[in-house]
Amino acid sequence: MGEVYRAKDTRLDRTVAVKVLPAHLSSSVESRQRFEREAKTISQLSHPHICALYDVGNQDGVEFLVMEYLEGETLSDRLLKGPLEFEQVLRYGIEMADALDKAHRQGIVHRDLKPGNVMITKSGVKLLDFGLAKVIAPAGRSSGASLTALPTQAGSNLTQEGTILGTFQYMAPEQLEGREADARTDIFAFGAVLYEMATGQKAFSGKSQASLISSIMGTQPPAVSAVAPMTPPAFDRVVKTCLAKDPDDRWQTAHDVMLELKWVAEGGSAAGLPAPVVARRKSRERLAWGIAGVLALVAAAATIGYVQRAPKPSVPVRASILPPPGTLFDPIDGPPVVSPDGRKVAFNAKDADGIGWLFVRSLDSGEAQKLEGTRESYDPFWSPDGRFIGFGGTGLMKFEIPGGPPQKIADMADGRGCSWNRDNVILFEKTGASSIFRISASGGPIEQVTTLDKSRGEVGHWRPQFLPDGRHFLYLARAEPSQNSGIYVGSLDSKGAKRVADLDVPAYFAKPGYLLFVRENVLVAQPFDAKAFRTTGEPVVVGRDVQYVATWGSAAFWASDNGVLAYEGASHAAKQLVWFDRSGRRISTLGPDGEYDGDPRISPDGSSVAVKRLDPTTRSADLWIIDNSRGIGSRFTFDPARESDPVWSPDGKRIFFSSNKAGIGDLYQKETTGGGSETQLLKSDLWKDPIDVSPDGRWLVYRQRDPKTGSDLWLLPLTGDRKPTPLLATPFEEDDARFSPDGRWIAYRSNETGKEEVFVQPFPATGQKFQVSTSSGRSPRWTSGGRELVYLELPDKRKLVQIQTAPSFQSSAPTDLLLTPHPQGSDVTRDGQRLLINMPAAEGAPNPMTLVLNWTSGLRK
Repeated sequence: MGEVYRAKDTRLDRTVAVKVLPAHLSSSVESRQRFEREAKTISQLSHPHICALYDVGNQDGVEFLVMEYLEGETLSDRLLKGPLEFEQVLRYGIEMADALDKAHRQGIVHRDLKPGNVMITKSGVKLLDFGLAKVIAPAGRSSGASLTALPTQAGSNLTQEGTILGTFQYMAPEQLEGREADARTDIFAFGAVLYEMATGQKAFSGKSQASLISSIMGTQPPAVSAVAPMTPPAFDRVVKTCLAKDPDDRWQTAHDVMLELKWVAEGGSAAGLPAPVVARRKSRERLAWGIAGVLALVAAAATIGYVQRAPKPSVPVRASILPPPGTLFDPIDGPPVVSPDGRKVAFNAKDADGIGWLFVRSLDSGEAQKLEGTRESYDPFWSPDGRFIGFGGTGLMKFEIPGGPPQKIADMADGRGCSWNRDNVILFEKTGASSIFRISASGGPIEQVTTLDKSRGEVGHWRPQFLPDGRHFLYLARAEPSQNSGIYVGSLDSKGAKRVADLDVPAYFAKPGYLLFVRENVLVAQPFDAKAFRTTGEPVVVGRDVQYVATWGSAAFWASDNGVLAYEGASHAAKQLVWFDRSGRRISTLGPDGEYDGDPRISPDGSSVAVKRLDPTTRSADLWIIDNSRGIGSRFTFDPARESDPVWSPDGKRIFFSSNKAGIGDLYQKETTGGGSETQLLKSDLWKDPIDVSPDGRWLVYRQRDPKTGSDLWLLPLTGDRKPTPLLATPFEEDDARFSPDGRWIAYRSNETGKEEVFVQPFPATGQKFQVSTSSGRSPRWTSGGRELVYLELPDKRKLVQIQTAPSFQSSAPTDLLLTPHPQGSDVTRDGQRLLINMPAAEGAPNPMTLVLNWTSGLRK
């Protein structure tokens, strides 16, 4: 409020700041009286962290204040650069709390505490504008103004002058309700400022004042430690108590808050536990904080970089990490893997377009780096020296840290579960094959290491991991029946294997001597002698609700050599199938909520929908058929392997799909009536998914992932010799193929222009092709007898193109059809009047990753 000028006090020969009261307030007698009265009150305050008020006056009808001149920047300007170092958060927080306590003892409530009213100087922070927000109202506004007068658009800081005074992001619920404010109101605002200093994010936000008010009144922000990992739980507690909705549940005085912050800064401990070790480091190094306690959040501080040198704390130290902004963790594509030295964690995360990328986060700085060239990667793993991250993708790849382009180890798009030893040997499983293989980290020939034991019913060897000697390794031998499965130790130097555990899930060795594995989403540790190759004790629970993907035998956890454990929570994000009409109006929901994945497929007669659904416990994927009239779903496939990508035959009597039960995404068909058995149509060493069937039922178009050319489109004859032929196999990515209703055209997407666009070409191919999208496109769907094409323009806009095929092919300019937020897959009815969208059932906070330092503390070997 007002304008501030630098000026010279000629009487005392000092530089001062002069703040002028705006003209629209100076015209109000009441405003002038309150301005002067409050200014006199504030002038009574003398505190090193409150901006001193020297004088108040009036010149030619203009009210002004003469204040202490401060050199520095406001806290709001500093926060534009990101969160503060934690030492600064504590120092500035203690200074602000002390200043607030001084004011409150004088009966002064700030009411507009925010980063813009905090100045950072060389001598610390200074609080500005005490008392003004509570007494100044805009000209012509009565004191009885109500919330209904609030504007709906979002501004830069959503500040509105009136009876509800201050800045909305920092207002307490009682202020928003028009109730009397007291010192505890400032404490709420102070908690919001502390939160923002520590995280760089506002505690409450909204697209409008109405949504912001709703957030303040009814939601809690994520814990500071979830946004800023390694923040101590004691600080979480300070902020959470400040932000309590009920004033009676907050700290009752600023003095209380100051004492709590000092206690955190001194590394206080609780519950009878010894005080944590705090390492003193050079000023340029960031102090990282951990969360102590296994069952209770007990205050403890530890420096990640000091973990190997300092005495180990006596309790595990826990923290939560949120995914990078705009992404969600993707444990299905591999676990988070901690570097051998425990300083970094690599993980997969999907962006807003559903595209997966590999990230590396430093646990010292808390910054996550997206690794370019890792699109749609999976199963990251570290080299023993921590210099490289390996991963699967278009080939078996490695990426040197901190930067550089990915390097290809092998042209192999199906390597999973890799482990790298100090002799630069990499073990891996090859999806679709049954054994463990090896390759040099610098490339070269691939050699088979293990052989299935058919006498035990083994069907696959999964998830190898080198033991500390670098010559022996663990692996899971999957068998049918599953009770014959087990964990074995194999060797690079000899044939044969020793069974060490009766498990049907992978197990990993963690120093100093444990097997880690997940059973029913519970992470357990069992003592294990890595030299004698035997378990030596009973399993102990170390984490709950941990993601496990049965399809890949992938559990979302990893432990470093020096006691840092990371795991991701089980994803139970319910989705729903929702009908929309062409105007974007939501019509109804189809069937129950569930973990649907990919495109729902409407049957030719419109009576049913086929869709892939994940089991919430086993994470296996099966196909379901939902009756469109009754909304009742029935399971269509029952194998524990992954079934996906259902495609109806033109007569609706069969469904084609992909399954990895006997290989790497082979093609199958099954009748939709009766209890017909599944028939394998095509088996090969490359991943395949069906996409569409020609209207005459003669051709199945499918995508095939080739390590040399990427995603290609192939045709499988459904009669005769069933010998597949390429439809589009280029260096570009082709996908999403759909036959036109008359079977004479195929729409598909390709990135040949540098981004994904929708094309149409004749069928059979003549060499012609026509681009119909203009600003990205995917998921084309023919409607209205082939006269229209609907497609998705990322991220959420459905576009419509009018199509004419005679006498020659022509397409109209794309027009907007409707917005479909958060689409996870879709289909369109044949007449084009309704769209079925797979979308989240409800918005929710992203699942965090959990870090545990010194995770073995308290476990008995």
